[in-house]
Amino acid sequence: MRLATLRDGTPDGMLAVVSADGTRWLGANHSLLAAITDWQAVAPALQALAVRLAAGEGDRLDAATLAAPLPRSWQWLDGSAFHQHGELMQIAFSLPPNETGRPLMYQGLSDRFYGPTDPVPFANEADGIDFEGEFGVIVDAVPMGVSAEGAAAHIRLIVQINDWSLRAIAPIEMKTGFGWVQAKPACSMAPFAVTPDELGDQWRNGRVCCDLLVEWNGERFGLVNGDQMAFSFPELIAHAARTRDLVAGTIIGSGTVSNREYAARGSACISERRAIEMIAHGQPRTQFMAIGDRVRMEGLTSDGRTPFGAIDQIVTKA
Repeated sequence: MRLATLRDGTPDGMLAVVSADGTRWLGANHSLLAAITDWQAVAPALQALAVRLAAGEGDRLDAATLAAPLPRSWQWLDGSAFHQHGELMQIAFSLPPNETGRPLMYQGLSDRFYGPTDPVPFANEADGIDFEGEFGVIVDAVPMGVSAEGAAAHIRLIVQINDWSLRAIAPIEMKTGFGWVQAKPACSMAPFAVTPDELGDQWRNGRVCCDLLVEWNGERFGLVNGDQMAFSFPELIAHAARTRDLVAGTIIGSGTVSNREYAARGSACISERRAIEMIAHGQPRTQFMAIGDRVRMEGLTSDGRTPFGAIDQIVTKA
């Protein structure tokens, strides 16, 4: 099942079930945030709409009307689950290695997520504007102390995310020991949230084993795959829920998708490429984003499907 949110003048928008080809929709009588809160009761009605779409019903979908699938939520928790990315960031920011054996995770801004084609405003190019392509999951209510095995049953939807970052501010905030605020503005989401079955065998071992194509100003920047997560999504959920319940609608991110074969595959964020350049040349050569730059991200299955649709955004001056 593929879900989207149409803008209707309310903060949470109107939930829609979308056809497999992404061209038609049928509306539900609530938002996705409301649906995820009562998923067991709501899901059968949504599935019935999906059956009607498969039979040819539905209105033509106008991509310009789409917000983020979840325009706002109660909680956004982003991991850093790709060891290769972590190792490269240690070089880029002169950080010590993570020797705890625990997943890295921060709590970010969740009161808004940009829609897939929204212009994204930034105050200053000098802040080091960077994109970060990743995958995420949306959970229903998760009890405190859940095991990783138990956490898997709480994953209801999968999304694709651009976790915007301001790299010039990040090292300053990291030195405080209190985590990020200014360095992490609102994220963006691709237009469609999908149930795990939509990915077929590319949802396995609690990982999104799809490619993520990243293009910057029309040129390919990376084609990375989500299969190299060191921690699975159920493990990230269990980590987050160790000492607290997770409210329904909590979004858990994978962190920047990164592969060991970065020389061939490229990267999903600029800072990682800069770290690779530091290794090769002693200093970075790639600059961060400028006002007017465009970034496009699209998840791809092995058979060429695009289950999440594309994020396609322009950087603007706030």
